[in-house]
Amino acid sequence: MTNNLFEDFTSVSSKEWKQKIQADLKGADYNENLIWKSPEGIHVKPFYHRDEFLEGFTPIPGQPEGWNIGQFIFIDDVEVANKLAQDALQRGAEAIYFTAEKEFNTDTLFKNLPVENHIFYFDLKFLSPEFCKNPAFAKANVFLLNDIINHHTKDGNWYNTLKEDFNQLERICTKTKALSVDTTAYQNSGATIIQQLAYALAHCNEYLNVFASKPETIQKTIFKVAQGSNYFFEIAKIRALRLLYASLAKEYNITTACHIVVTPSNRNKTLYDYNVNMLRTTTECMSAVLGGADTICNIPYDSLYHKSNEFGERISRNQLLILKHESYFDSVTNASDGSFYIESLTTQLAEKALEIFKDIEKAGGFLAQLKEGTIQKKIKESAAKEQKAFDDGEKVLLGTNKHPNKEDRMKHDLELYPFVKTKPRKTLIEPIIERRLAEKLEQERLDNE
Repeated sequence: MTNNLFEDFTSVSSKEWKQKIQADLKGADYNENLIWKSPEGIHVKPFYHRDEFLEGFTPIPGQPEGWNIGQFIFIDDVEVANKLAQDALQRGAEAIYFTAEKEFNTDTLFKNLPVENHIFYFDLKFLSPEFCKNPAFAKANVFLLNDIINHHTKDGNWYNTLKEDFNQLERICTKTKALSVDTTAYQNSGATIIQQLAYALAHCNEYLNVFASKPETIQKTIFKVAQGSNYFFEIAKIRALRLLYASLAKEYNITTACHIVVTPSNRNKTLYDYNVNMLRTTTECMSAVLGGADTICNIPYDSLYHKSNEFGERISRNQLLILKHESYFDSVTNASDGSFYIESLTTQLAEKALEIFKDIEKAGGFLAQLKEGTIQKKIKESAAKEQKAFDDGEKVLLGTNKHPNKEDRMKHDLELYPFVKTKPRKTLIEPIIERRLAEKLEQERLDNE
């Protein structure tokens, strides 16, 4: 059948659609019944139409042509890390995200690793310009990530002092030509999507302010993003981040494309009925793909309470392999382009985040607002609202505050402490604390086992 049946129908405008809906409502208010407001302050309509985008769609700069399957590996024993990386690459991983808290032997780590064909990220939780000059890192697909502001927000202190940390970071960036902005703490601590975007931009701007006189120092900016469960909003979040960064980078006359590494959020993961975590991470990884992530590193369903293990890591990697090779999530580039709903969300999120960013800059910048405690206060307010919604059953985590398995027992399976650890000490600022929604409820259940 080759006839184009659409030619037999006249087009319908958005005005006509709305009139038809209002007639069907039989006097009920359109705005009250069909338009809802998200926690981020976004108004979501019942339908979106082409004629609302008469000026066309805003192109998303820097969208990748494809995405990489990543694997997290912590470097404790370097020989073990090497074997884990080899195994992950043989089993389908395309990128390795190493995390290290101290210097390590690079020759041992890179032994037999096919560096030319894969991407290697090194999230270094220490400052050492000399270590970053190691010749082993001088490879096209190796990215060294040092984020002193992320350390400051989570620890409450600098590694050394503000001035010394920025001096060392400048020496590192002069070598690596890459800037790292880790935004995961904002999502995991309860910030709204708009806050996450605004804080990511303000966080990045602190670095660009320092390096503005040396634009050649920053040839690539790498964002690490935690992806939540609000599917379409999370797709739009990554797209909005690219738009916002491009606007900021243009002001500094540096490349407007950024590199985005995405991992699922910890905030909605649960200890009880832990298999549901696989469903959560799957949809979060899906939204990361459709949003335009460069690399996606999944987390194991049991990472809250089990030490790193082969089974959990394999399942998390296989989730991405299924998405890519069986669900064909790599067949189309920019799959969400042209979706009226997602385009609208992208624009609204970017505009609202930009307003908050401008307010932060007017008030002295991100570091000044951290020092005053304003950022922490805003995040805690948003987190408290989300926590209340969870406690009241409005925000559902299946198997935890909805349809829980009362026979489930976890006390004797805990290899790791799954709750926030408190360690009172003197800090320059109040740290941003990452906390899961289900922690209080889970502690009560454990106490009653």
